[in-house]
Amino acid sequence: MRAEAIRSHLRKQPFRPIRAYISDGASYDVRHPAMMFITQIEVYIAIDPGNQRVRERAVYCDPKHITRIESIDGARRNPRRKRRAS
Repeated sequence: MRAEAIRSHLRKQPFRPIRAYISDGASYDVRHPAMMFITQIEVYIAIDPGNQRVRERAVYCDPKHITRIESIDGARRNPRRKRRAS
């Protein structure tokens, strides 16, 4: 993905947690926009520390290796509206 496309997911208001899928098969949850830092050549994703408040680890990859981003809750972006019976 392009860096700007990834960045647009973080800027949505209100922010909804996302999952980033990487070309090597890994996926990472981003529960807060501050957990992901994007430049033109690298994306840094903080690893959720569980009970701890400070993130001690991060992964990074080239934005080209992020294959897709989805909402964690599984909600579709543009859900179809159901037709009402008349």
